[in-house]
Amino acid sequence: MLQAKNVNLYLLKDDRLLLENFSFSLGENDKAVIIGEEGNGKSTLLKYLYDEELVADYVQASGQVVKKGVFGYLPQFMSDEEQQMTINEYFMDVDIYENYDIVDSLNLDYDFLLSSQIIRTLSGGEKIKIQLLKLLCNRPDTLFFDEPSNDLDIDTLTFLEEFIKNSSIPILFISHDEVLISNTANVIIHIEQLIRKTKSAITISRLDYESYLKYRNLQFDKQTQVALKERSEYKKKRERLLQLYEKARHNTGWKNPDGIASSDGGAKKSMQALVSKGKRFEREKESFTDIPDREEGLFTRFDTEICIPPQKRILDFSLPELKVDGKLLSKNIELSVIGNKHICIIGKNGAGKSTLLKLIWESLKDRKDIIASYMPQDYRDIIDYSLTPTEFLQTCYDKQSYTLALTYMGTMKFTTDEMQHSIGELSGGQRAKIIFLNMVLQKANVLILDEPTRNFSPLSAPVIRQALIDFNGTIISISHDRKYLDEVADTIYVLSEDGLKLLQ
Repeated sequence: MLQAKNVNLYLLKDDRLLLENFSFSLGENDKAVIIGEEGNGKSTLLKYLYDEELVADYVQASGQVVKKGVFGYLPQFMSDEEQQMTINEYFMDVDIYENYDIVDSLNLDYDFLLSSQIIRTLSGGEKIKIQLLKLLCNRPDTLFFDEPSNDLDIDTLTFLEEFIKNSSIPILFISHDEVLISNTANVIIHIEQLIRKTKSAITISRLDYESYLKYRNLQFDKQTQVALKERSEYKKKRERLLQLYEKARHNTGWKNPDGIASSDGGAKKSMQALVSKGKRFEREKESFTDIPDREEGLFTRFDTEICIPPQKRILDFSLPELKVDGKLLSKNIELSVIGNKHICIIGKNGAGKSTLLKLIWESLKDRKDIIASYMPQDYRDIIDYSLTPTEFLQTCYDKQSYTLALTYMGTMKFTTDEMQHSIGELSGGQRAKIIFLNMVLQKANVLILDEPTRNFSPLSAPVIRQALIDFNGTIISISHDRKYLDEVADTIYVLSEDGLKLLQ
C-alpha cells in the first residue's frame, strides 16, 4: 500500500517549488504512470515516495507518505559500484534458480547470469533486464520503475508491457514510451510547471492515456471558451457603461423642479446609478472563470534549407567482424547509404548496435563534404558533464550563434537557473535537449542517432519525431521506439549474428 498526503517538494538549489500539495493513493491493480516535461520532477517524486533519503540532499519536503509491504525500485541509472561488478557477483544475494520462470520470461540464460562479464560492458537493455530480474526475485508487493523501457529491444518491451498490464502488483512508473503507456497505464499523474516554472500543477486521472489526452484537450478548450466569452461580454458591458457615464457627465438637459436647466438633480442620480453598476461589474470580474494554462511540449526544428541530393553517396561501410571485449557479435556487415534516407537499425539487446553506430560515426565525422552530428547512447561521450549548458554552447559557437542558442533553450523550457546548472545535475531529457539543440545549431545534414527519443517526454517526443520526419538530410539511427519506427524510418535493418539484413 502507498498513500501520499499533501506532499510538497522544494528544490534547495533553486529555492523553487517543484510539487505542491500532492495527494495520491496507489491501490491494488493500479498501473500509474508519471508523465511531464523534462526536469519537472518525475524522478524526484518517484524516489521520494520510495525512499525519502534518496532526495534528501537536494530537496526539502513536507507532507506524509504511508507505506506497507515490500517495495521494489528500478532506478533510472545503475550505480557506478554495481556497474563494476561481474554479472555473477551482482546475483550473489538472490537465488536465480528458484526464479527460473522470471529468467525465461526475460529471455536470459544461466550461462549469461553466471558469467564474469563486467556489467559496465553490457548494453543498456541488458542492464535493465538484470536489474528487473533481481528486483522480481525479491517478490515485492509494490513496484517503482523509473523509465524501465529505455534501451529495451522490442521483444523485451513486449514482455514488459505484458508484465505491467497483467501484474496484480500495483506499479508506479515513469516512461517516455507512448505505446507502452497507452497499453499499460490506467492512472495518469501529470506534472506540469507553468509560468516559467514558477507554478506547479498536478493532474491525477484514472483514465487510460489516450482517453486522458482527449479529456484534457476537451476540458482545456471548454474552459477557454467559457473564460473568453465571459471576458468578451464584460468588455461590451463596460464599454456601454462608459458611454452612458460620459453622456450623463456632459448632459445639461436635466431640469430642476423650477424648470431651469441644471447638471445637478437627475443627472446626479444617474451618475450615482452608473457608478453603482460599475462596482457590480468589478465584483463580477472577480468571479470570472480562469483562462486555463497548460505546459506544452518543446518546439524545435531543423533549418529547412538543409538538403542532400538523392544520389549523393553518404556511406559505404564494410566490417568483416563486429567484436566487443573479444566477443564476436556479428560478421560480414555491409551498409550503403545514399541521399536523404532515414535509416534505422534494430536488433536484440547486446547485438552490438551501439558499437556499430559508433564505428559508423568514426567513419563520417571528419568528412569535409558533409556535416555529421552524433547523439550517442551515453551522452558523456560528447559532453563534459561538469560544464553548464551555457558554458558548453559558448565553447562551441560564435557570439551570434550562442545568442540564438539561448533563445532556443527558452523554447525548450529551460529556466535561467537551469542554464547555470552543471549538465551532470540535469535530467536525462534535458541533456538530450542540449544535444538536439547542438545538432540544430551545427546545421548538420547527416545525423547519427542512438535512441534519439528515449529521454523525451510523451509530450515532447512527437515534436522531436516531427522535426526528424521533416529533416531533409540523412539519418542513420538505432531505435526501439515503435512510433519512431513507424513515422520517421523509411528503411529498417536488423542486426544479427549474420550481419545487417533489410527488414521486409
